[in-house]
Amino acid sequence: MKIINWVKNNKPASFLLLVMGLVIFYLLSQIGLFTPRYGLDNYPMSGFGLESSVDLAEPKLARSSIGIPPIPEQEAPPSESSERMVVTQTNLSLLVDDVRQTSEAIAQKTESAGGFMVSRSLSQPEEAPYGYLSLRVPSEKIEEVIGHFRELAVKVVSEQVNASDVTDQYEDIGKKLATLEQTKGRLEEIMDQAREINDILSAQREIISLQNQIDTLIGRQEYLEKTARLSLITIHLSTDELALPYQPSETFRPLVIFKQAVRSMILTLRGLAKSLIWLGVYGAIWVPIVLAIILFKYFKKKKK
Repeated sequence: MKIINWVKNNKPASFLLLVMGLVIFYLLSQIGLFTPRYGLDNYPMSGFGLESSVDLAEPKLARSSIGIPPIPEQEAPPSESSERMVVTQTNLSLLVDDVRQTSEAIAQKTESAGGFMVSRSLSQPEEAPYGYLSLRVPSEKIEEVIGHFRELAVKVVSEQVNASDVTDQYEDIGKKLATLEQTKGRLEEIMDQAREINDILSAQREIISLQNQIDTLIGRQEYLEKTARLSLITIHLSTDELALPYQPSETFRPLVIFKQAVRSMILTLRGLAKSLIWLGVYGAIWVPIVLAIILFKYFKKKKK
């Protein structure tokens, strides 16, 4: 009741306190105090797939307008090729003593194995150094290279290998290329024999469209060849196991929970300190307002 009576008797001050509270809450949310930064769910393991935006279906050409019957589409049976084309990706999470030194050793091994670095990033926050590397190595040396990377680590926190057989897809592209090349040749013959301007222009448009699709499919074939020949490896490095993306093997780990609690407390204290700094800086605005309200209340009572 005392609080309610005070609010009724001090409406300007109550309104100011409410505004200040909302400002403080906004500032705390902006600095991430109410957003958990650590947790195992914050590090999802990346999936693996082929980046394809190419429509491999046979183009629908206006063949009837220039005298070419449509080519029936046939579904190709599964390939029985003895030489399979397999695209692989390996994800490693390694606990190491020194992130920068280990990343340099990984880069040297990759180069000596005939591979190359795709991307690399190193960060050194206050909690723990962290590194991310993406590289490609010849598929025939993948076991040798990964074995060397395991030896560089204090602990292999997680290891995931994904493979995708693209043999049927590669051969299907080859068949579509053959069909498109055959159709393009027939169109070129018709264009050479055509006498009407409209027929020549129509055939020329179809030839250009076919050539664009042929170039796209050739690029897709080259991409599959490259990704099958050079395996992709992504590596996460850190001196702290909690900073790595992995799923714990044990459901209850007291030490991990204790570390997470300590970090949460540190982040909370840090957030409060930042909030006090912000509040102090904004004191140039709210302090004069509070003093004005106090003086107003004082002189009002004095007059009574």
